[in-house]
Amino acid sequence: MQVTPYKDSEQQKKRQVEQMFDNIAPKYDFLNHFLSLGIDKLWRKKAIRILSDYKLDYLLDVATGTGDFAVAAAKLNPKQIIGFDISEQMLQVGRTKVKRLGLDQTIEFLKGDSEAMPFSNEQFDAITVAFGVRNFENLERGLAEFYRVLKPDGVVIILEFSKPRYFPMKQFYLFYFFKILPFIGGLVSKDSSAYSYLPESVMAFPDDQKFLSVLQKTGFSKTSQKRLTFGIATIYIAQK
Repeated sequence: MQVTPYKDSEQQKKRQVEQMFDNIAPKYDFLNHFLSLGIDKLWRKKAIRILSDYKLDYLLDVATGTGDFAVAAAKLNPKQIIGFDISEQMLQVGRTKVKRLGLDQTIEFLKGDSEAMPFSNEQFDAITVAFGVRNFENLERGLAEFYRVLKPDGVVIILEFSKPRYFPMKQFYLFYFFKILPFIGGLVSKDSSAYSYLPESVMAFPDDQKFLSVLQKTGFSKTSQKRLTFGIATIYIAQK
């Protein structure tokens, strides 16, 4: 059964995800950093360190949201970064952010569907995604699009929530994720469904070896992972 943000809605998942992120865009950055206690910034830094080992002229940041990963990747001095997302309201926040930081000549934002991207075959040296692939309506279709637009020897770096395996982190994580996070997130964002959907989508996501298998199924031959902070998040690396 597919997990969606709004249980009573008859819209397809991607339209619900678009609506959800449009709703929470004004508070998204604050809640992201507050609810993760700032650890999300450290996770991105680790992902960027891995990315620095690869050629990086043209970078695509999928599910870019407000552009945090794109901004972090700009420190590697690529020629161009395209931030791609389904939510126009999130992109508007991102455009304001990169202009304030003086990065608007490097980072460009485009709205669209990650499962049907308007890019040429083998257009990008690298693709990054932070906390976005679990929101795809069809995971394999989205990853197949990554493979299509990536150059040979190009790399995909995916940062995603995962599930801790061991006591006591597993028990603490579940309590925080299902009790504390939805309450605070709903209170601040005024969209309680968005922060109930977050833990539900993480639980439904095929993390760890299951996700590596999906990457391999969609064509990636070199795949690996690095689990972070007791397994709360994982960086997946896949090369074409």
